[in-house]
Amino acid sequence: MDGSSTATAPLTTRELIALALSIALVPLNSTMLAVAMPQIAHDLTVKPEVLTQALVASYLLVGIVLQSPGGKLGDGIGHGRALGLGQVVFAVGAIIGFVGRAVLPLELARGLMAAGGAVMVPSAFALVRSRAPANAQAKAFGAFGAVMGIAAAIGPLVGGEIVARLGWPALFAVNAPPVLIAAFLSRGQGTESKRAMPKFDLLGSALLGVGLSLLVIGLRSRGFVMALVGALVVALFFAWERRAKDPVIDPSLFKNRAFATGVLVVGLQNLAMYALIFELPLVLSRAFDAGAKTNGRTLLALTLAMVFGSVTSSRVVSRLTERGAAMLGSSMGLTGMIVLAARPLHGPGDLFWGLMPLGLGIGLSTPALQATAMAAVEKSKSGMAAGVSSTARYLGGVIGVGIVSSLLGAGDVLVAHQRVTFTLALVLAGAVLTTALLPRREKA
Repeated sequence: MDGSSTATAPLTTRELIALALSIALVPLNSTMLAVAMPQIAHDLTVKPEVLTQALVASYLLVGIVLQSPGGKLGDGIGHGRALGLGQVVFAVGAIIGFVGRAVLPLELARGLMAAGGAVMVPSAFALVRSRAPANAQAKAFGAFGAVMGIAAAIGPLVGGEIVARLGWPALFAVNAPPVLIAAFLSRGQGTESKRAMPKFDLLGSALLGVGLSLLVIGLRSRGFVMALVGALVVALFFAWERRAKDPVIDPSLFKNRAFATGVLVVGLQNLAMYALIFELPLVLSRAFDAGAKTNGRTLLALTLAMVFGSVTSSRVVSRLTERGAAMLGSSMGLTGMIVLAARPLHGPGDLFWGLMPLGLGIGLSTPALQATAMAAVEKSKSGMAAGVSSTARYLGGVIGVGIVSSLLGAGDVLVAHQRVTFTLALVLAGAVLTTALLPRREKA
């Protein structure tokens, strides 16, 4: 939506619930599969590491490439229509995943679900940006950021329970009810005035897709030449976008310090969170023969802490401002990761004291960062900005999975666990330093 015709029609409670459901499904499905990787790999006679790349990294990679074009699609045809389109594509992918019993159908399913999510998430955030009252937008962005963080955090727990009770195909089937409910509740949001199909920068989209694919594949396979080529192609993409008439990503967005800093910190934190969520089930299953249910319950400390941090974030922001909440949360997350890296792992229970501050810190800082980034962007570019923000989440996640695949190779799995957590502590240290770049403002 452009924000002109729809600004007089504030979002209803029914519509907000629909948007929250839609955006929650995307991160939930990015982490829910983590605890089931060993079992799915056994059933399909595939190595768990290979399956993680096929079903998890591919999901994140498709999301990376399509987030920004998905946001721009909504800016053109209307975010209500784009939301409905994303819901349909997501549902089709879930159905294919439920009936598929081989790697290729599951990859197709995950790709379609990622594509649907790449349209749903920026459309939902843009609808809030264009239709919510100005004085309520920061709170709404924070709440949506919390919803996504909580969904990602509870994914392993939900996945573990579903696999234990219903089997791993049910991980796809359970998406049908919520996406249908979201589609029903959001009916009527696609009634924007008729618009022409937006013009897409095909060359820019191709450069972005090829560059990110090469970069991610190179990083996860230690193909440093490929990663370097990918980075150069991404740099070429941004050079081209400066002169493109209809850019996929407007480079001027990154001139806004609040937006650029918020997006970068969210990306770094998601890198650490996704890497850990996918690393721990592999470590626990190898070292302690833990099953999907045990893995999910082990991550409960991270889940509950993220939930608590997310729901209390607005109160912390009111006392410390978004910048203060982001710095506090980032510092707590770093503390938790340092504990995980330094504490010897003798069993799942040893993870508790690191997962608690890590989850609390990420849960506390994510809503503040999301609100800061989106509130700094003009309404006409809200879809594109939301797409860029989501791209940062996905890019961080897929690089995190690549780090796990690279460092968690042959040899002592507990030694490899320490390598992974130490690397992630360095990443979160970078996030703490970056939050200092957020602009200051007076307390609300």
